Amino acid sequence: MSLMSLTAVELGKKIKAGEVTVKEAVTEALDAIEKKEKTVGSFVTVDREGALKRAEEVQKQIDDGTLTGPLAGVPVAIKDNMCTKGMRTTCSSKILYNFKPTYTAEAVKNLEEAGAVILGKTNMDEFAMGSTTETSAYGVTKNPWNTEHVPGGSSGGSCAAVAAEECSFALGSDTGGSIRQPSSFCGVTGIKPTYGTVSRYGLIAYGSSLDQIGPVAKNVTDCATILETIASYDEKDSTSIRREDLDFTSALVDDVKGMKIGIPKDYFGEGLDPEVKEAVLGAAKKLEEKGAIVEEFDLSLVEYAIPAYYVIACAEASSNLARFDGVKYGYRTEAYDGLHNMYKKTRSEGFGPEVKRRIMLGSFVLSSGYYDAYYLKALRTKALIKKAFDEAFAKYDVILGPAAPTTAPKIGASLSDPIKMYLGDIYTISVNLAGLPGISLPCGKDKNGLPIGLQLIGDCFKEKNIIRAAYAFEQTRSYEHSPLAEQD
Repeated sequence: MSLMSLTAVELGKKIKAGEVTVKEAVTEALDAIEKKEKTVGSFVTVDREGALKRAEEVQKQIDDGTLTGPLAGVPVAIKDNMCTKGMRTTCSSKILYNFKPTYTAEAVKNLEEAGAVILGKTNMDEFAMGSTTETSAYGVTKNPWNTEHVPGGSSGGSCAAVAAEECSFALGSDTGGSIRQPSSFCGVTGIKPTYGTVSRYGLIAYGSSLDQIGPVAKNVTDCATILETIASYDEKDSTSIRREDLDFTSALVDDVKGMKIGIPKDYFGEGLDPEVKEAVLGAAKKLEEKGAIVEEFDLSLVEYAIPAYYVIACAEASSNLARFDGVKYGYRTEAYDGLHNMYKKTRSEGFGPEVKRRIMLGSFVLSSGYYDAYYLKALRTKALIKKAFDEAFAKYDVILGPAAPTTAPKIGASLSDPIKMYLGDIYTISVNLAGLPGISLPCGKDKNGLPIGLQLIGDCFKEKNIIRAAYAFEQTRSYEHSPLAEQD
């Protein structure tokens, strides 16, 4: 049995018990990457030499008792928009093709201090703009369940790497569903924590008021353990929140008796695939059988979430991406005439079409004459969406729904129609607008054998509620390995 088929916590226990060395675990992960990368394309950068060197250092610290945590020695993949000192960090964009940061993102640093071993950086939609991992400048990532289909996005590389068993777990970032939607498509589990729980220091920003780093793993136990490790107050991040309730693993109990679960009627209308609907409502039934109180309710303003999100996210992106101009780092055009021409040509050649589209949209909604009509209106809508969730959480502990309206589309199907791609985020976006925690975990498969994801949403700082409900549901089914993971 492959070490990569174990969960991160199971592998950590074997390493701690001396049954497996860190080098053996890391070598097996690197060999799996070498074998499967031509098929899946999860990674932009693999640091074989650095990972093996780090494995030896971690082994010494485990042996002398310095490292005792559950993730010590466990191999991890990092989404390529988190800075890693001395290791290429590209955001899957040509404009950062040679960028090697001088510091490491706080969440990644927390993992390193816990003894996790970084294998490399995973592919993503360029600057996290996309839902399919097709907008990357370094090629398309494929879904390990069926390589003709997308893995979702923008954290598609991280989710595909976990599903293909090229690593034990991965970090992703979620701006409008970028952890939960690809987790759903790839049959893995992913958590987007409450905004401010995990430091954004070192995360290359897309939409600063929406971005949040979170874990991707095989099950809820792994995700809770990883989140406990990466969550911390960080004075370097002005949006970081000091919390005392970061013992997420304490919520891993198979007990939902009396828990109130709300199902928004708005999530089960037009556009939802019948097989997805059946699987998600089947999951709700199982939780009800375990003693949860399940009710339908109206969650208003769902239809306004997508326009509000794209106005706010693109406005923030146009501001955040202004720094990529060819002056200090990254790509610079070869032939130019003067400074302004250099800016223009560098950005024209360095950014892909989806990034350009969103920068233009963002610049438009922030421009004089349109700021009030679009951007301020979107901010007011965001406040109303938060209010609607506040009212829902006055009645319910958890909100249950689909993570995505369909299973993974075929490669090429979404890019031809950007609006259709944007509409695919309908169930995940409002969670980011309201700063709430959400988890996606597998709840079935469609007739083509593609995974279906269940999404559980909690109130701010109530990750333990969604972890508890997810863990209870998870006990009703076993983890299914993707066809690519089972290839020797």
